[in-house]
Amino acid sequence: MKSNLIRVMLAVIMISSSILTGCTSNSSQSRIIPVETPARPDGQKDVLGLRLPPIDTIRVGIIGLGMRGEDAVYRYTNLPGVEIKALCDLHQERADSCQRFLRAAGMPEADTYAGSENAWKAVCERPDINLIYICTDWIDHAPMMLYAMEHGKNVACEVPAALTMQEIWDVVNTAERTQLHCMMLENCVYDFFEMTTLNMAQHGVFGELMHVEGGYLHCLEPYWPEYDDDWRMKYNKAHRGDIYPTHGMGPACQLLNIHRGDRMKTLVSMDTKAVTLPQYLKDVRGDTASVANGDHTMTMIRTEQGKSMLIQHGTATPRPYSRLYELTGTKGFAQKYPRPGYSINSHSFVSDAVRDSLTQAYRSPILTADLEENARRVGGHGGMDFIMDYRLVYCLHHGLPLDMDVYDLAEWCCISPLSALSLENDFAPVEVPDFTRGNWNKIQGFSYAFE
Repeated sequence: MKSNLIRVMLAVIMISSSILTGCTSNSSQSRIIPVETPARPDGQKDVLGLRLPPIDTIRVGIIGLGMRGEDAVYRYTNLPGVEIKALCDLHQERADSCQRFLRAAGMPEADTYAGSENAWKAVCERPDINLIYICTDWIDHAPMMLYAMEHGKNVACEVPAALTMQEIWDVVNTAERTQLHCMMLENCVYDFFEMTTLNMAQHGVFGELMHVEGGYLHCLEPYWPEYDDDWRMKYNKAHRGDIYPTHGMGPACQLLNIHRGDRMKTLVSMDTKAVTLPQYLKDVRGDTASVANGDHTMTMIRTEQGKSMLIQHGTATPRPYSRLYELTGTKGFAQKYPRPGYSINSHSFVSDAVRDSLTQAYRSPILTADLEENARRVGGHGGMDFIMDYRLVYCLHHGLPLDMDVYDLAEWCCISPLSALSLENDFAPVEVPDFTRGNWNKIQGFSYAFE
C-alpha cells in the first residue's frame, strides 16, 4: 500500500512539473508567441555594409524644429561640407527662428516650409536635397522616412523611428528596395563612457560578454507640458510596454554584436501597474483618464549565442536619471550609473586612477582630439549629439557604411510592439524576428568605417 501511494505521489509531481515547466519539447515551443518574418520580396537585397557614392556636399532638409530639431540646426551649422537647404515645422515662427543659426554661421538662409500638416512632403520632393533629417513627434516618423526614401533621399530619423511591426518592416523593405541609407539618430551610442567601454570590450578586457543591461529611467514630470499638443502623454495613455527602448538598446546591442555575429531570439516583458502618471494627471490637470503604460517596464532578451539582455523603461516615478548601461563578462564588469566604474578580475571596482588610465588607453577610435573638442564646444547632451551628426556626415562624405543601419533601427524599435505583445499575453515569451532575414552572421563584429 505504501509503495503504491508513493508511486501515485510521484506521478502527480511529474504531471504537475510538466504543467508548470512545459518540460516536453512541443509544450515548450508552443508557449513562445511566434512573430512572422516575411520573405524578402523578389529583386530586393539586404543593405548590410551599404556603400553609396561619396557625397561632396550634404544638402539637408530638417523636418521638425521643436525640442530636438532646433538644436540639430545649430549643430549642422558647425559641420563642414553641409548646406541646410530647408527648414520645416508646423509652426512658421519656429522655422523663422532657426534662421538665426545660419546667419550666425555665415550660411545662406534656408527655405522654410510651414503651416500645413503635409508641408514636409515638399521638402522630401526637392531634387537638390540628399539627406532628410526628421525630428518630429514619434507618430510621423515612419511615414516621413518612407516618403523621403521613395523620393530618393537618405534618411536620418529621431528615436524611436518606428512604432509598430508593420512600420518596421515597411521601413526595412523600402531601404532594401531603394538601396538608400536609413539611420535612426540614437545618440547614446556616442556617449564618451559607452564608446570607451565598447572599445575595451572589443579588446577583450572583460573576457566574453555574457549579460548587458540598458534602459531609460527618467522622470519626465518637468517636461510633460513642453510636448506639442501633449503628444507624448497621449502615447503613454494609449500604449503599454517599453515605448522608448532605443537609448538602452543601442549601446547594449553594439556590445553583443547584434546582427553582426549574434541576434536577438526571444524576449519576455513584465510591468507594474500605472500609478504615478494617473496621479499626476489628476493632481495637475484634473484628468482622470486611465494610463496604459506602467510605472516601470522590464524586458529580458536572450540571443542566438546564449547571451542575455535586460532593458528597462520608466518615465513616471521620481528617481535619478539612469540609462543603466552595464555589462558582465567572464573577466570583468562595467557600469555607468550611479557612478562609472570598472571591475577587472576582481570583486571590487578599480581605483579612480586606474579607471582614468583605462579610459585613456582605450579611447574610441573615432574620438580624435579635434572631434572631442568640437563635441564639447558645440554640445548636445554633453557632446554625443554632435559626434552622432559628425559620424553621419563623415560616412556620407566618404561613401562609407553608416555606424547604424536600418536593421539596427528595426531591432532597437521592435522592443516596443513585442514587449506589448508579451505583456498582453500574461508575460509570455515572444519570438524576435530576424530583420536581416538570415544574414545576421554575414558581418562579424561591430566596427566603425574609416576612409
